[in-house]
Amino acid sequence: MKNRLSYRLQNMAYSQTIAMATKARNLINKGFDVINLSLGEPDFYPPKFVLNAAKKAIDDGYHYYTPVSGYIDLKEAICEKFKRDNNLKYFPSQIVVSTGAKQSIINVLLSLLNKNDEVIIPSPYWVSYVQMVKFCESNPIIIPTKIDNNFKVCPKQLEKSITSKTKLFIFSTPCNPTGSVYSYEELKNLSKVFKKYPKILILSDEIYEHICYSKNTPTSIASFSEIYPQVITLNGLSKSFSMTGWRIGYIGAPKWIAKSCDKIQGQMTSCANSIAQRSAIAALKASPNSIKYMINKFKNRRDIVLKMIKEIPGLKWNIPKGAFYIFPNISNFFGKKLFGKIITNSDQFSEFLLEKAKVATVSGSAFGEPECLRISYSSSEKKIIEAFKRIKKILI
Repeated sequence: MKNRLSYRLQNMAYSQTIAMATKARNLINKGFDVINLSLGEPDFYPPKFVLNAAKKAIDDGYHYYTPVSGYIDLKEAICEKFKRDNNLKYFPSQIVVSTGAKQSIINVLLSLLNKNDEVIIPSPYWVSYVQMVKFCESNPIIIPTKIDNNFKVCPKQLEKSITSKTKLFIFSTPCNPTGSVYSYEELKNLSKVFKKYPKILILSDEIYEHICYSKNTPTSIASFSEIYPQVITLNGLSKSFSMTGWRIGYIGAPKWIAKSCDKIQGQMTSCANSIAQRSAIAALKASPNSIKYMINKFKNRRDIVLKMIKEIPGLKWNIPKGAFYIFPNISNFFGKKLFGKIITNSDQFSEFLLEKAKVATVSGSAFGEPECLRISYSSSEKKIIEAFKRIKKILI
């Protein structure tokens, strides 16, 4: 039956993060004590004011289709948020609200990409970027980065990768999977390159914006006025407000791109959930300080991870400045026999941890870095501590 499937589907890989989470759940359902550190899903409830807004929306009768790109007062709240947190001036006509940031991304890609266009993506990258680009029949051009440079792309690498076919550049800051955060100066230097190529667009994934552990808030690359017309700023509520299942993502973009995304979404899914949209207004109007308790918890968990990972010889890592992942290099274990099995790659290493330690992680190959492993610390401190004890036990 495979040959009856579209070539687009046959050319697409399964999401390895979702695949590993599914394996973990299957083992749990069979009675195994598995600690799942594979998904990037906060274990908090959304803030109470968000829950109250949802209840009010139900009582107030928000049960019907909304405008495709979102309620106007939600888009106004997004514009206010962009101004308050990012020093970005967007108008409601430049905002599109979608069913999660994933849909926001594919809306943008389907709006912009043609067959054989090139899309530059620094590696490590979020798992779905490459697959979405391939789905659009375009070519991902991967720029490898190094752990010694906190997995960040430099201007020289960027410019070297640009060709006459380059249409788009995609990156995230804070980054999934590395936790790296680009500084103001680093983004300024990248913007100088983009200024030379005004036809190249930039998709800036800022979904982890508030989950940052330094005193300085992350910079949005669209805040550099000379390249503002080239930037699509992506954000959402899943991570910072622990609203993963509510599925609210959004973009601020040049009006012509926003209009195109509205057109695509209108044919694909229509609007995002009406109750979730009303709740999103409450979330976006709240001060970032209202979720500080979650950020502090994530920082505590990160610090526990940094302390415990030092007890496991053979690993190399950078210090995450944001998000809730650590991305250690595990290549020292390649070629070694562990419990009678020789480990040759990160896929096998991740499977080994699940089988022997009952700890679910994600192979770095899913993110374009086959010598690394992504470990999420969005789970509870108790589970994180137990997971690292188990990993240490089987590796030492």
